Amino acid sequence: MKETVLLLPGLLCDRSLWRHQLEYLGPECNLKVADFTQGDSIESFAENALALIPEGKFSVAGLSMGGYVALEIYKRAPERVTRLALLDASPYADLPEHADYRRSAMELAKDHGLGEVMNSILGRLIHPSRYEDAELVKTIDAMAHRVGVNGFLRQQTALLNRMDYADMLGTVSCPTLVLVGRQDTMTPPKIARDMARALPQAALVEIENCGHLSTMEQPEAVTALLRYWLQN
Repeated sequence: MKETVLLLPGLLCDRSLWRHQLEYLGPECNLKVADFTQGDSIESFAENALALIPEGKFSVAGLSMGGYVALEIYKRAPERVTRLALLDASPYADLPEHADYRRSAMELAKDHGLGEVMNSILGRLIHPSRYEDAELVKTIDAMAHRVGVNGFLRQQTALLNRMDYADMLGTVSCPTLVLVGRQDTMTPPKIARDMARALPQAALVEIENCGHLSTMEQPEAVTALLRYWLQN
């Protein structure tokens, strides 16, 4: 029987975030990709994602915002989760300056649309060497516009109001892959290292020449690591 794996996108992301993994792990696994365009809390995102797999055990991989949802899913159903993968993720609630940044991005989206938002944050999403990668930039921009302004506002509301998951890391009893881009400025490697130290069964991997969207920037490396994660 194929392993069931739940893939959780980040802010302004959809299934395209996992395109390479869907193509190359899809024949080996039963992959389910959550949709976070509805709901306005991490709890509601977790509930919607769990509805994709109403019974049985499964593994969970979440990138960025998806990492918070992965931890919430584990909190709700620890007996069902066989493995966790936290990619470019953080367990912490927002600091005041981060919350202010989110609110300003929400106002920018309402007043000027997602084009302006993407112009302001693209430099924090990918490694500087990829800024001129027209295909990658176009794919990221298209993904964000599919989520849309209303989806973005709901997601930011969820992130603003999320709980802090740091204290629960020590209770996670399943094997956990903690993966981060070495040049990720949104969730820097220090956060990944701290998470890995707090998780009882963590393996930490830092990917060189990679920013925040690791599954898209270094897809072959991430897919290979996820395959290893699923087999061990």
